[in-house]
Amino acid sequence: MDDDEVDRTLDAVGPRLKHLRLARDMTLTGLAKATGISVSTLSRLEAGLRRPTLEQLLPLARVYGATIDELVDAPRTGNPRVNLRPIACGDGSTVLPLTRRPGGIQAYKFVLPAAAGGDVEPVPRTHEGYDWVYVLNGTLRLLLGEHDLLLKPGEAAEFDTRTPHWFGATDAGPVEFLSLIGKQGERAHVRAAPKLAAT
Repeated sequence: MDDDEVDRTLDAVGPRLKHLRLARDMTLTGLAKATGISVSTLSRLEAGLRRPTLEQLLPLARVYGATIDELVDAPRTGNPRVNLRPIACGDGSTVLPLTRRPGGIQAYKFVLPAAAGGDVEPVPRTHEGYDWVYVLNGTLRLLLGEHDLLLKPGEAAEFDTRTPHWFGATDAGPVEFLSLIGKQGERAHVRAAPKLAAT
């Protein structure tokens, strides 16, 4: 790896750390308590104003349930497989990162537990970006702005994440869905073969 590649890899760590934190719905204050790293240092790391040290990466990797290689996107050694390392969240949900490259659209599989008698209070949130979701199993409840939607297997939705949104399962059972998350204005494009003209 030459110096330019090292610089590019290190420069991509900040956005990756921020994305991991947002995907887990953690605040900088909460992350600071969990890692022992100050809020100002975490903010500078995520903004790319400071490069992380090993002493900072170790507690971050522990909290995020990731390896240090995954945090810094260390170069692969010829094996194209993605190491699916599930990340357990405090609310009983599980996230499986499906992509490793910095920047661009990131893919995740989410597994959310069944809502227990409707006692989960939805807390919609907003952030920069664009999201596309596809339901694999179960029923996904999506609150999006003033809409309250139930998506079944095979159904998809896409939206600007600056719109207040929240995902959850119903009390009928857990839900599994794929999510493609891109930066603001970056959408996932699904391509299909063109229809053949009738002869």
